[in-house]
Amino acid sequence: MHDGTDRPPVTGPPPSLSARRRGLDAGQWIALLLGLTGLTVAAMTAPDALARTIIHVLWLLFLAAGLWRAAAVAISGRAPPAAPPAADLPPYAVIAALRHEAAMIPQIVARLSRLDYPADRLRGFLVIEADDGETIAAAQACPRPDWLSVLVAPPGEPMTKPRALNIALSRVVEGLVTVYDAEDEPDPGQLREAAARFASGPPRLACLQAPLRIRPAADPARRRPFLDRQFAAEYAALFEVILPALTRLGLPFPLGGTSNHFRVDILRQVGGWDPWNVTEDADLGYRLWRRGWRLGVMSSPTWETPPGDLHAWLPQRTRWLKGFMQTWLVHMRRPLSLGWRGLLSLHLTLGLALVAAALHAAALALLLGLTLSALIYGLAPATPPLAVLVLVTGASSSWFSAWIGCRRAGVPYGLRDMLTAPLYWSMLSLAFVHAFWRLIRQPFAWDKTPHAPDEPAIDHRTGRQAA
Repeated sequence: MHDGTDRPPVTGPPPSLSARRRGLDAGQWIALLLGLTGLTVAAMTAPDALARTIIHVLWLLFLAAGLWRAAAVAISGRAPPAAPPAADLPPYAVIAALRHEAAMIPQIVARLSRLDYPADRLRGFLVIEADDGETIAAAQACPRPDWLSVLVAPPGEPMTKPRALNIALSRVVEGLVTVYDAEDEPDPGQLREAAARFASGPPRLACLQAPLRIRPAADPARRRPFLDRQFAAEYAALFEVILPALTRLGLPFPLGGTSNHFRVDILRQVGGWDPWNVTEDADLGYRLWRRGWRLGVMSSPTWETPPGDLHAWLPQRTRWLKGFMQTWLVHMRRPLSLGWRGLLSLHLTLGLALVAAALHAAALALLLGLTLSALIYGLAPATPPLAVLVLVTGASSSWFSAWIGCRRAGVPYGLRDMLTAPLYWSMLSLAFVHAFWRLIRQPFAWDKTPHAPDEPAIDHRTGRQAA
């Protein structure tokens, strides 16, 4: 299966496709300067027309996002049908990059031990940084299956999850590889399903993404009902609706940070993960596409718990949005090489997510301000028809995609969740501002989400929460 020798180290993509190169390239600077010059001239010569144009462009962006979500519900359909079992199961590597996760070691080891795959075809790595002595000691002391080993990452920069993943990937010779996080509980049959889909899928299939589903923490003291339920709905809309729709359209998409399954040879061919990108998963999906490879989805889920209170949620969302900015800027260095379909997907996913996060709070504040003014002064608000269409389309499509996604994922979503969703969307604007500032000041800083052990609460026969 594995010959025990290391291949050449995996160090990430070339500089032209790495977030390590900070700032804009020459073409991006030229486009920015031309755009600013055009806006300045328009502001001096026709300020009213410029203001109307900007407002209408923003309306159209929100309308496009709403229409896309509505279309995605229809396109995505149900989960993909089961693939026939693979005749010859390939070698499989399982990687979990852990940092300051000593308390999580027994749980992640127990959950990985339940994976239903021949032990003689498995090789696993708990990758831990050399300065994290507590986690190393906990991992070495914890009873583990023979196929799961502790890999201490040598000192180096940047000290990020993707660098740790690349260190483990350098030890993998062939077959398939997947990534899990410390808090994950993957469906035990996930590896077998992935192997079957690769065996029966198209020859250019390089990666499969399993759906990530959110369940409440087992400890009631750790639950935050508003954030937990909105976070679960957000995941459900993405993994049960948006990604399946993009897959059916044959478009690339940003991968989740866990439970993605790769062909080892292809992953090494594209340089593995970018150590300098704080959403290395989002970036990797588009780099695979650039090289002519395709992505798919599968049905066996991985269950996670939500981040917790605002102090944990905000840094996580800040990192995600900062990474989206990094990834969008990196792939816009050479936009034409993505092709029009790849470029469309980049804007539908990362681009629209950034625009929406930037404007949600301002849009809600404007709407509330106009409504209050109308009530106070007894006037009917002068609302343009296009604005009403944008509001109705955007809100209803977001609610509907979340509702459908939650039904497919088996997580609750009711009227209260719908009514409080605009507040959650507005909180993304806070994370956006923080992410933009961090991108300038600390582009490679990794805001790690703290985790706590959680008892299993899933009936794996049904994939639903146990009663």
